Amino acid sequence: MTIDIEKQLQQLLPIDDRQLITKIAAAGQMMSLKQGTVILDYNQYIKLVPIVLSGVIKVTQQGSNGDILLYYLTAGSTCPTAFTCCRLDKQSDIRAVAEEDAMIMAIPVRYLDEWSQEHIAWKNFMMHSYNTRFKELLHTIDAIAFSKLDERLVNYLKRKVDLTENKTLHIKHKEIAEDLNTTREAISRLLKKMEKLGYLSLSRNVILVKDLDQYV
Repeated sequence: MTIDIEKQLQQLLPIDDRQLITKIAAAGQMMSLKQGTVILDYNQYIKLVPIVLSGVIKVTQQGSNGDILLYYLTAGSTCPTAFTCCRLDKQSDIRAVAEEDAMIMAIPVRYLDEWSQEHIAWKNFMMHSYNTRFKELLHTIDAIAFSKLDERLVNYLKRKVDLTENKTLHIKHKEIAEDLNTTREAISRLLKKMEKLGYLSLSRNVILVKDLDQYV
């Protein structure tokens, strides 16, 4: 079983240190998560850092009007914010929720410093994670500051389709509004407009995406 996990990690992670891969496979705790499972929550002390093996994890932060979407974690990625909270022994200011059924490998905090000292590949992996998530945050800030809400909504739905590889999205208008830091009424109004124009179809808590690439 450990050999199979090592092979999976080698395929998913940008790490070419075989010894480190073996250590991750041995130390990590495999966790199967159902959609909606909260992995990390606000104000908790984080003792485990997740490496995503399959599925999608949504990471949010509390805002004045509800949760704000920070970024998504997909197969082969980890959460640098969780890593920072572990290192500083501080309470979490993020929430991580399984966007769909997922599998993760949870790494106990005690290994983080040890691997950072012994394996440059682990340091590089964490720096790569910080860089990737930072770029996503800049993209989010840019979209909020400069893009119209309909453009943000279209990009959000496209991203959802890409992540889930499914054009049928099971999601509430309220959840979209929270992720985009706007009101449910504004999202519902735009979705109905898009449906009328034939870009998608709506039913209760379900959005069927048709052809958003043609949306102008």
